[in-house]
Amino acid sequence: MTTKSKATTVNRCVRGMVAGLLLTLAASALAHHGWSWAEEKQTTLEGKIVSVSMAPPHPQLQVEAADGARWQIDLGNPSQTERSGFTAKSANAGDQITVLGNRNKEPGKRHMKAVRITVDGRNYDIYPERLAGTP
Repeated sequence: MTTKSKATTVNRCVRGMVAGLLLTLAASALAHHGWSWAEEKQTTLEGKIVSVSMAPPHPQLQVEAADGARWQIDLGNPSQTERSGFTAKSANAGDQITVLGNRNKEPGKRHMKAVRITVDGRNYDIYPERLAGTP
């Protein structure tokens, strides 16, 4: 095998690995950021904020429900969440919150994607297009 054919084989192998990696990352991002993991029906959760994180890839809240269960609440991406009016200064640990959103399909998993959050009487519509029929 000549040096040129070895280089061609290596180039093909590297390109194949890079393409595979990119496909894997794309599939992972779509699965994570889509709605396929969430129930169709929207539900409401009321509780107390434990923590607020505005870090990418999407801001999250930790919320303690009345029964003491802790929930992870995913908001939109940082710019989308900010467009809703919600920022790191909008809520603090200890604040009461109402979350309208879609629960994780996995039974028993305390994880929800927020469509609207309400803190101190103010609505923050994270996904306003998903609020059909909601005042």
